[in-house]
Amino acid sequence: MSPSLDWPGLMRAGMAAARSGGLGLTPVAFWALTPAELALMLGDPVVARPMARARLDDLVRQFPDEGKEVGR
Repeated sequence: MSPSLDWPGLMRAGMAAARSGGLGLTPVAFWALTPAELALMLGDPVVARPMARARLDDLVRQFPDEGKEVGR
């Protein structure tokens, strides 16, 4: 086993039932994933979170589309 990967933790996250916080994958589906696919499905904690509506509203207030009608 690679010392840099928590295989038991990855297996629990991938194969645990969705109601328990896992992905609910079958062992066959889990082992068919590439590391990149598994990381994408689990979410990378280092990657910035998607912009929330509140942040978008802040940006709209900071940088209004002057002279343009919204929604038209």
